[in-house]
Amino acid sequence: MTARTLATAGRHVTLFALGALSALGFAPWSLWPAALVAMALAVRLFVKMSSNVRGDLLAGWLFGFGHFLVGVHWIAKAFTFQSAMPSWTGWIAVVMLAPYLAVFPALAVAVAGRLRGRVAAFTIMLAASWVLAELLRGLVFSGFPWNPLGVMLLPLPALAGAASLIGANGLSALVLLAAGGLALMAEGGRVRQAGAVLVTVPLLAGVAAAVLLPQAPGATATRVDIVQANLGQDEKWADDGVLTSVRRHAALTPAKGAGRRILVWPEAAVPDLLDEMPQLRAGLGGLLGPGDVMLLGGLKAIRDPDGYAIAARNSLYILDPDGRILGRYDKKHLVPFGEFLPARPLLAALGLSRLAPGALDFWPGPGARTLALDGFPAVGPLICYEIIFPGDVADRSQRPRWLLNVSNDAWFSDAGAHMHLAQARLRAIEEGLPIVRSTPTGISAVIDARGQVTAAVPRGGAAALSSRLPAPLPPTLFAQFGLWLPLLLAVLLGALAVGIARR
Repeated sequence: MTARTLATAGRHVTLFALGALSALGFAPWSLWPAALVAMALAVRLFVKMSSNVRGDLLAGWLFGFGHFLVGVHWIAKAFTFQSAMPSWTGWIAVVMLAPYLAVFPALAVAVAGRLRGRVAAFTIMLAASWVLAELLRGLVFSGFPWNPLGVMLLPLPALAGAASLIGANGLSALVLLAAGGLALMAEGGRVRQAGAVLVTVPLLAGVAAAVLLPQAPGATATRVDIVQANLGQDEKWADDGVLTSVRRHAALTPAKGAGRRILVWPEAAVPDLLDEMPQLRAGLGGLLGPGDVMLLGGLKAIRDPDGYAIAARNSLYILDPDGRILGRYDKKHLVPFGEFLPARPLLAALGLSRLAPGALDFWPGPGARTLALDGFPAVGPLICYEIIFPGDVADRSQRPRWLLNVSNDAWFSDAGAHMHLAQARLRAIEEGLPIVRSTPTGISAVIDARGQVTAAVPRGGAAALSSRLPAPLPPTLFAQFGLWLPLLLAVLLGALAVGIARR
């Protein structure tokens, strides 16, 4: 093996390691300085290794492989809750998913590589192409926009506040500009000056957001009671799981008070067909006082004309004190292999199964809706990982006053649960709306319209959380224009990069 081959192999291993290190900028670690340095070093390697499209694709893919291997490792935990496949297949799923997700950073580096030899232009183009790659990742194969780079800016509220202007994907551009700027500052001459300019850009964006955005408003008079029963998947899907779940949640539910309240139980708190169980609904209604409403997760069967169930929906129900159903929301973004099996005839023949129990696949609902609550602020419901889709969490034609995210983070490892909460906080900043989260094992939380957690039940805790619902902000720029804003930012950065390269 030649020295040149060894050097190339060393660079490849280094890129993989830097990608893994960069993922430590996400929750629960939040080591954003280390992540920024790792990305700066990766940018230097991208520039030095950039020679042709194939080399650029490989370099970006190696970085992305390490990055996503750490960022989605929590998925392996989900496979420990089913018996159709050995639990170790969860790590196979992670090792298969991470290389696919790494394709998107590979494309970003390949696009930027067309400006090879022009270091400042390459860096700016990388920020633009990375935003485009993240937007694409949120769309392809039903989309999986987990952990955009911008989420690691949450520990820096001034910078994170810029998400209200350019969204989480726009924040990713700021991260890349800062990392690229650090890389350029390690060089000399005019390149160092360009790096200083790029590092300054994210700081100016944070200052602009801090100046333009109003302070988080105080709490409203609306009382919200959130129940977290610390109920694991093995207990929920046992033969007596419905009764166990209802009893555990009911035992923790605060007693009826003098005032009105919204009572929230998590996703699939009743792991059965709630609309076909009138006696159970009547019992649940008994937990409510006059004027209270209850929001909880349950299932809905889709039946053919003969009454046979052909599919199911993952639903959120609104109940009144008489157990009547006042409204229902059906989950739109379903989890492949979790709630439905793609190419079922083929994959089922190979012995694969979906993770959620039952033979029926789930069907998607129509998408973001605003549900009226008699005497309470209108709510925009979201089930589980629907909260990770920027620009698709609120009905823009009928803006809600708050968002509700009922989830089943019992599927996740502890790290996955913290990542999920972090992305919910970004949605609050983007939309200028408070968010209430309810999960069976945590982290249940109340998040204000600036993305700050005002109250929470920790992971693994069993408790009820009573809080006043935070007030919303006026519609943010992102709330009005959605993903068009980070797309526009990417186009402007790309045009700037081309202009610099031509000069």
